[in-house]
Amino acid sequence: MQVSARNQLKSKIETIKNGPVSTEVTLDVNGQKMVSVITTESANSLGLKPGDEVTALVKASAVMLMK
Repeated sequence: MQVSARNQLKSKIETIKNGPVSTEVTLDVNGQKMVSVITTESANSLGLKPGDEVTALVKASAVMLMK
């Protein structure tokens, strides 16, 4: 599958918190934690589970930096 998003982060699922509408997925991206909130329907459709290797696609209008 090809996608236009250039910010693709290989990661591993650490935890999944299912809700009735949305699901919170905590990822390990090379030792850094990242949290994604997706629909529960999408999480179920993908069959996500802790330990799965996934690619996080990031599309944002702004990226903030701190130093």
